[in-house]
Amino acid sequence: MNRERLTIRNSKGHNLQAYLELPADKKPRYFAIFAHCFTCNSNLTAVKNISRSLTTHGFGVVRFDFTGLGRSEGEFAESYFSANVDDLIAVNNYITEHYKAPGLLVGHSLGGAAIIVAASKLKNIEAVATIGAPSTVGHVTHLFSHGIEEVKQKGEVEVNIGGRPFKINEDFVKDFGKTNLPEITKNLRKPLLIMHAPFDKIVGINNAQELYVNAHHPKSFVSLDDADHLLTNSKDSSYAGNVIGTWDRSLF
Repeated sequence: MNRERLTIRNSKGHNLQAYLELPADKKPRYFAIFAHCFTCNSNLTAVKNISRSLTTHGFGVVRFDFTGLGRSEGEFAESYFSANVDDLIAVNNYITEHYKAPGLLVGHSLGGAAIIVAASKLKNIEAVATIGAPSTVGHVTHLFSHGIEEVKQKGEVEVNIGGRPFKINEDFVKDFGKTNLPEITKNLRKPLLIMHAPFDKIVGINNAQELYVNAHHPKSFVSLDDADHLLTNSKDSSYAGNVIGTWDRSLF
């Protein structure tokens, strides 16, 4: 199997679970990092399919679990948005030190928002590709809005998100309002590929439009046709990975 298991320590001392997917010859010419969606993990089928599709284009792709999710250490309450960005930077620095500086960031849903912010902080990142990304970080707060008032009263509460229990606290809630994603997108000035399904019921297509309008050229939009938000049909995630691989290689 062309895969290496990695353990990457983040800025808070937590170990992040990660996998490096490699091309068939195990000699990647480029490196990319994949950021998964809110409350997901790196073993989501779409994440694996996209990562492995990219390896056929010569990429070594790191897919990892954000703090408090999957097999990474820490609590979910520590996995607020700016912490996700910090995790991305920690993974970028690890890969730069042990392999080669990554040139591409790929992000799904809220992970797409996180890579835009991370790319604005990392000089080595040359291109960014988002899949079903929101145009504002606060978009996800509706998923736990039922617990926000209780958080103010109790400090920490358990909420149900997508049928699973997660503990959140006041810092977690407040952090989602701190990032001006439209402004960061406007100032990014790096090639940006925006992929979105027109009938996405979780993150509406208007989010792709807003990201595209805010971004400067070079920028591209690719429709994911009838795909759902999580790209549960393997043909959709494989297609997304191949489009990203072809697009990125055409830039350099």
